[in-house]
Amino acid sequence: MPAVMHRGQSRRAINEINMVPFIDVMLVLLIIFMVTATVITPGAINVPSAGKSSRAPDDYITVAVDAQGKLSSNAGKGSQMQDAASDADLARHIKQALQTAPGMPVLLAADKNLPYQQVITVMGKLRQAGVQRIALSVK
Repeated sequence: MPAVMHRGQSRRAINEINMVPFIDVMLVLLIIFMVTATVITPGAINVPSAGKSSRAPDDYITVAVDAQGKLSSNAGKGSQMQDAASDADLARHIKQALQTAPGMPVLLAADKNLPYQQVITVMGKLRQAGVQRIALSVK
């Protein structure tokens, strides 16, 4: 029921809302959110570490991707790096190398400033070329 103001003969309703309880509730909620925000820890991503394998393979194909996305590969240890003009050239070169040694692993060396999506795309193309084992080169 609205408060009624008595002034002489006229009766008039006061059109004001008491803001003090509203402000009190907001301050309590603000304090609660500030305290809980410091307690909650953000989710962390556990990235696997790059440990050493028990024994490195004797021979492997190296595929290198530079900072501009240019691809180059070799057919194994001791062979020269050849630039691939396109993804089809890379796939053809990898298939030729895998014909001589079908289970040969591929070492993918990508520049650290290269977008992650581009590395995944190259890995997908290697899978399409028939590569079963792909390793990422790290420092």
